[in-house]
Amino acid sequence: MFRDWEPIGDSVNLDFMIPTVVWGTGNIGRASIRAVDAHPALELTGVLVHDSAKVGRDAAALAGVDGELGVAATDDVEAVLAAGPRAVVYAASGDIRPAEALADIVRAIRAGAVVVTPALYALYDQRNAPEELREPVLAAIAEGGGSLFVSGVDPGWGNDILPLLISGLGTTVDVVRCQEIFDYTTYNQPDSVRYLVGMGQPMDYQPPMLAPSVPTMVWGGQVRLIARGLGVELDEIRETLDRRPLEETVTTRAMGDFEAGTQGAVRFEVQGIVDGEPRIVIEHVTRIHASCAPDWPSPPSGDGAHKVIIEGRPRIEVSVEATDEGENRSAGGNATAVGRLVGAIDWLVDAKPGLYDGLDVPLRPATGKLGRSAR
Repeated sequence: MFRDWEPIGDSVNLDFMIPTVVWGTGNIGRASIRAVDAHPALELTGVLVHDSAKVGRDAAALAGVDGELGVAATDDVEAVLAAGPRAVVYAASGDIRPAEALADIVRAIRAGAVVVTPALYALYDQRNAPEELREPVLAAIAEGGGSLFVSGVDPGWGNDILPLLISGLGTTVDVVRCQEIFDYTTYNQPDSVRYLVGMGQPMDYQPPMLAPSVPTMVWGGQVRLIARGLGVELDEIRETLDRRPLEETVTTRAMGDFEAGTQGAVRFEVQGIVDGEPRIVIEHVTRIHASCAPDWPSPPSGDGAHKVIIEGRPRIEVSVEATDEGENRSAGGNATAVGRLVGAIDWLVDAKPGLYDGLDVPLRPATGKLGRSAR
């Protein structure tokens, strides 16, 4: 089914494309199909879906691109993996199904594939991940010869490789602060927004994502990665949390009404404590409407941004605002996460089989993509 493949090194060799499968066609999956199709070293050879209504549809239609890609979606995981793809972009959610996501990923690695995914938060900092996650992945790598790289935006490049890169411009560094500031009406994921984060829920509702220790479970690994990159030891990791109710009911285009008095904004920090002081901080400011918590930080423009602030001399502030799918900031963020992951595939294919993190895998320029027409 696939052409013979050989490592491509630092240059793009179009005679040997890397057979790549996209598993899942939601927010991340759509962007992944587009990114694989646009990458000069990759060939989209399979698309896996869970929804039977999508089976048989061309990948282009599922990704929202013009024309056809000539790859029909299927739900036959066994057949797709048996065909021997060299890479798999695992784009299915792991938020509410982590055990199933881990099983899928292990299955693909055991089949010999390099797997890239944002799905398993605990493996962003793979060195400190729980053994119940590391052991099946490492066993699959030993058996099948595949690899795994887990990353995203935040957690992901917004609080590992970007802040470390920017810190290198400083003479002195007092605090590294990473911020995600977003209006969640742009994030069309009702289950995550309403139930995991708690938007629109009574103020006495306990959102799973905000329960004590959960932010550290999700973002603590990023704090540890920054600390490792800066060569410092952490005393501990702390959390702070603040929530605000909506003063009046708001109506959103994609997710309906959010009632007055229910949760309308959340602000939390995951702090890396160094010598008794919070020196590495990952902060989230999330709203369901701009009118809620107006005294909290807002994005420089639009509905959202990712920021890195280096407090020191000089003080450095970098804001990243990405848009995609009709100027949508959440879709733009998803697309950058996908760019980081898909852009790492050929490097991972050339590297030894293994379990990698954001400090292991370089962020490289878009070699071979400049001026390349998008579909």
